Amino acid sequence: MLAPEVFITCAVTGSADSVRKNPNVPVTPAQIAASALDAHAAGAAIVHLHVRDPQTGAASRDPGLFREVVDRIRSRDADVILNLTGGMGGDIVLGPEEAPLEFRAGTDFVGPRERMVHILDLRPEIGSLDCGSLNFDELLYGTTPGFLRTMARAYQEKRIRPELEVFELGHIELAKQLIAEGFIDQPALFQLCLGIRYGAPASAEAMTAMRDALPPGSRWSAFGLGRLQMPMAAQAVLLGGNVRVGLEDNLYLDKGVAATNAQLVERARSIIELLGVRVLTSQETRARLGFAIRPAAPHS
Repeated sequence: MLAPEVFITCAVTGSADSVRKNPNVPVTPAQIAASALDAHAAGAAIVHLHVRDPQTGAASRDPGLFREVVDRIRSRDADVILNLTGGMGGDIVLGPEEAPLEFRAGTDFVGPRERMVHILDLRPEIGSLDCGSLNFDELLYGTTPGFLRTMARAYQEKRIRPELEVFELGHIELAKQLIAEGFIDQPALFQLCLGIRYGAPASAEAMTAMRDALPPGSRWSAFGLGRLQMPMAAQAVLLGGNVRVGLEDNLYLDKGVAATNAQLVERARSIIELLGVRVLTSQETRARLGFAIRPAAPHS
């Protein structure tokens, strides 16, 4: 079951309130692009990108910020595979129990078309698609089958590969329904998201159960949060999957030691190679996933 070859995805910055906890979390478009390129140089074939408000560090959906990040990366290295988040705009923080629809600060809920404006405009190779709703402590991430059909169809029309983000087994069942209805082309690309509170735990048993529930022939990666990031990277390889690491999911290289994205990719690469598995280059990953080979960009 051990995968003979795997690709690495680096989730570069995420949307959590992590900037205060690790000064290496990139905030500005220039910082995000530079960190993504460093991760690519360290061995990440794919970079998964969010953007942040350059002034506050808070998560943002600003299409202009996404464009600047993408332009900066593409001008330096056209080889790296871009995966832009489609998950922003689904946050609901309910009001008090007697008035739950008086939403509290932190609510950012929009329809499916607004969630993917930047993706349809910039046309990355991959756009993420969160396949269901989930409780993140007291914050509710909300999406519906109808929202997902709208987004998946738009991705399909623009030839953008959806990465199906699944946080528990029910999300896989919804993804299977979308596949059966023709909204997602096969072989599907899945990301198993483990260790999120009230989602699937970061354990070998949970990862195995989710892998076994995937449609036959699916491509898949997995990640675990925090200190379980590297154990889950190893577990994914042992179960035949690919690997995601990065500062979106884990801020530390060792206990109390703030990481960079490149360091996390290097650590994951070392673990993978110690298992006797080869890490695929971006060009090899493009071929595996059926993406066009891009001409090299001039380096400055």
